[in-house]
Amino acid sequence: MAQSLCKLYVHIVFHIKTTSPTIKTEHLERLHEYIGQLVNTTGCKVIRVGGINDHVHVVCLLSKDVTVSHLIEELKRNSSRWIKTLDSRYANFAWQGGYAAFSISQSVVEKTIEYVSKQEEHHRQMSFNDEYIHFLELYQINYNEKYVFTD
Repeated sequence: MAQSLCKLYVHIVFHIKTTSPTIKTEHLERLHEYIGQLVNTTGCKVIRVGGINDHVHVVCLLSKDVTVSHLIEELKRNSSRWIKTLDSRYANFAWQGGYAAFSISQSVVEKTIEYVSKQEEHHRQMSFNDEYIHFLELYQINYNEKYVFTD
């Protein structure tokens, strides 16, 4: 029987809906831990989850049996449901419909982990919108700015 060998690093970014309450600082660590557990539940392997009060970054190894879209659907659906149990302020919490996912070369995995770990520091100097556009341009992804930040 042939063996399938695969090691695909993925950097995922998704944002809250514009009508959604932001995530309280005291809930961020728990949310990131929960999203990490969800990654592992899908058969993928979490490496780092980070972000600030309005968006999340996930670095993981993608399972050979899971599509990126399925992974993100599971993360967003289950974490949205879970965060609503933390506080009544999250009653209308939701993630935006879209997301970004980027492949990561083995040579920049550590740099990406460090970047995700330092989100709070990073966003003192750069907005989420600027960060997102920077990644889209870095990875040469064709996009229409009219639709990038819509819910």
